[in-house]
Amino acid sequence: MRIYCVGGAVRDELLGRPVEDRDWVVVGATPEEMLARGFKPVGKDFPVFLHPETHEEYALARTERKHGRGYHGFTFHASPEVTLEEDLARRDLTINAMAKDEAGRLIDPYGGRRDLEQKRLRHVSPAFAEDPVRILRLARFAARYPDFTVAEETLALARQMVACGEVDALVPERVWQELSRGLMEEKPSRMFATLRACGALVKLLPELERLFGVPQRADFHPEVDSGLHVMLVIDMAARLKLSLPARFAALTHDLGKGTTPAELLPRHHGHEARSVELVEALCARLKVPAECRDLARLVARFHGDVHKAAELRPATRLAILEYCDALRRPARFAEMLSACEADWRGRLGHEEAAYPQARLWQATLAAVQAVDAAAIARACADPAQIPQRIRAARLAAISSIV
Repeated sequence: MRIYCVGGAVRDELLGRPVEDRDWVVVGATPEEMLARGFKPVGKDFPVFLHPETHEEYALARTERKHGRGYHGFTFHASPEVTLEEDLARRDLTINAMAKDEAGRLIDPYGGRRDLEQKRLRHVSPAFAEDPVRILRLARFAARYPDFTVAEETLALARQMVACGEVDALVPERVWQELSRGLMEEKPSRMFATLRACGALVKLLPELERLFGVPQRADFHPEVDSGLHVMLVIDMAARLKLSLPARFAALTHDLGKGTTPAELLPRHHGHEARSVELVEALCARLKVPAECRDLARLVARFHGDVHKAAELRPATRLAILEYCDALRRPARFAEMLSACEADWRGRLGHEEAAYPQARLWQATLAAVQAVDAAAIARACADPAQIPQRIRAARLAAISSIV
């Protein structure tokens, strides 16, 4: 029995990055031997075990064979005769197909270290084409390592996969899993640029693809269309280290602009309502978690109003706070403001701009929260007048904010 550390831990160690999780491959062992050593079985499709003390995953070396469409169409074979090189050959990218033995020696049969040094994302073998999830992973790694390039032969293979319909077999849950992880990487725009380059974006997120080539408003930079603006916005969201719900909201806030009639361009009158409809449809299709969906709807609907905070009447500001349930959910409202800040600063020349609107909205919310509704209710002789008195006090408090 020989044990090797494999995959991301080896890659990150060579890159000088922190290693969070370690995966292990066991060569020359049987499931019975693993059980005899105290390992706990957890794998369903192939033998994977948890170490009795560290609880890290140890998988028996295996090969895989494609027998159908999509990423479920595989038969796995694990036995003591499977070599480490055979196990590594089934992995997606060369930088993920390296191993270290128990003495710390690097095993790199597919040139992963060279590709790390040359900052290149390259597939291990033609078997890359057998699993459409690998397109999403390729795009995610492009977002994680902004200074890496995708090898042309790998991009060509991804294009062939899209043309053959492999991407159509992806299930919504797996698409969302990879997209959400990509949004949390260093430069999320590179994920979508990679998906566009191989033709997968129009299949997976047609609402987003439609934004490219659509002019922005006349006051935006003339070289930035609606799609490029959104890319700048999600990169700003990453720079601001926003949460996943806020980054998803940043991604989807302008979807309605892709449906603006040509005769109205570059104006986008009413795109907020269309954006909300598209957000709801996209979230239903990909089974997006409610936390992300709900924040995305609010940002899509109100980002324009949030930007114009100083111009809004107190009644309008109060109505927005009430619609957003900001008094009961101030943390979510703060996330909404952060996504709006990413939108505001996601424009060429605006990257370092201040966003005083957020402070104004926070002051508005604080003023409304400071109104003692219970005291107003106790002092009101006519119960029917209580809501009106509370509203009047809140509007007066908002009006006092400079």
